[in-house]
Amino acid sequence: MKKMNYAEAIIDGYNAVTGAIVAVLSYILGEHWILFVAFLGLNVADWITGWMKSRMAGKENSSAGWKGVLKKLGYWLMIMVAFGAGAVFIEIGNSIGVDLGITTLLGWFVLASLIVNEIRSICENFVEAGYNVPQILVKGLEVADKVVNQEQEGDE
Repeated sequence: MKKMNYAEAIIDGYNAVTGAIVAVLSYILGEHWILFVAFLGLNVADWITGWMKSRMAGKENSSAGWKGVLKKLGYWLMIMVAFGAGAVFIEIGNSIGVDLGITTLLGWFVLASLIVNEIRSICENFVEAGYNVPQILVKGLEVADKVVNQEQEGDE
């Protein structure tokens, strides 16, 4: 008589579900889907640390929390528009016989800028909540933000 190994069935189910999720994300978001998942994780971490900061300061406000959620949704719309614009320009380029593949970088630039912004915001939330954040992390993110956004600062 063969003993049933329940752990094996659970592990097989977990592997099947995880594999399906990775396959769907790869199909929808492309080969670099992990960057989008990382950005989503940073969105959640920023929202949680912002809530934590407000809670510790006694300034919790559901209206401000919803504004934060809407801001995160706006970031995702910004990413969609940037990648969508790149795809549209590539299609226009194909129609007129010009290689406009470089416009894909627009989406990647927006994603990179927003990732740096989220990490900075998380660090700021920790600092404002009274945590001792390593100075090298705070300064390094300031430098990264300046490098990524130097074009914008020169335009103002």
